[in-house]
Amino acid sequence: MTMRGWRLGVVAVLAALCVSGSGRPEAIRTASDPGPLPADRYDYTPQDYQRSQRASALLVRQCMAEHGHRDFPLDPRYPSDPVVATAVGTDYGALDLAAARRWGYGWDPAKFLTLRPKGGRMTNAEYADFPACNAEASRRLLRGIDVKRDWLYARTRALEFDKAVKRDPRLRAAWDVWSRCVAAQGFTRYPDPVAAYTDPAWQRGSDGNTRHTPRERATAAADVTCKRRHHTAELWHAARARQQAVDIARHRDRYAAGLQALRTYRATIAEVLRKLG
Repeated sequence: MTMRGWRLGVVAVLAALCVSGSGRPEAIRTASDPGPLPADRYDYTPQDYQRSQRASALLVRQCMAEHGHRDFPLDPRYPSDPVVATAVGTDYGALDLAAARRWGYGWDPAKFLTLRPKGGRMTNAEYADFPACNAEASRRLLRGIDVKRDWLYARTRALEFDKAVKRDPRLRAAWDVWSRCVAAQGFTRYPDPVAAYTDPAWQRGSDGNTRHTPRERATAAADVTCKRRHHTAELWHAARARQQAVDIARHRDRYAAGLQALRTYRATIAEVLRKLG
């Protein structure tokens, strides 16, 4: 799974790794983030992901046809069921009170099923040629980009400025207020919302989902209630924005190069969709 900085999430592992195009997983979001951050303009968007998946599928289908597989589907199922990597949550943990009350720190299992491929299952012969075509599609979409240096540079910096966010005294004070609020409602005094979200007590299964026990759901509801009462997510968001702005100012040329790489990628996707879509 692709995770950025403090993004909270789990990986649902079903059987075998399934990665195509950019390799970024689908996501079930429990709530919207509080708003844009300075580094967002340098990063891949959900729309980029959707368009890249379509472009990759078209390129793979073209390549597979060249290998004699004329009716290869755009959204194929694997010979055996694949891994589906699923990012769950937001950068700030649980934010949706209704979802917290119903699903705790997990999600509606029915939503998970919508991520499965809709096309026909690959034959063994198709599967033998698929990896090479998939790799070729990825190379085509990243043509003209120095992947090691420029591709998604903002993400390579995320760990560094998120470490700084964690040390921010204003954020630590906000987490302490949130922690005392949750404890006052009869729940564990977690050091921060990350600890609440990832508590092993929720017993995530092999699919990454939790048990949705009454205790978990009540804890998640208290978590969200305290965030709302004390503006925890907003303060957290502001701390991240401050650190990102500082980092962008310090590495302006590298961020600019990363943005140019992203624009090149988007232009390539547009070209593929125009020709093949």
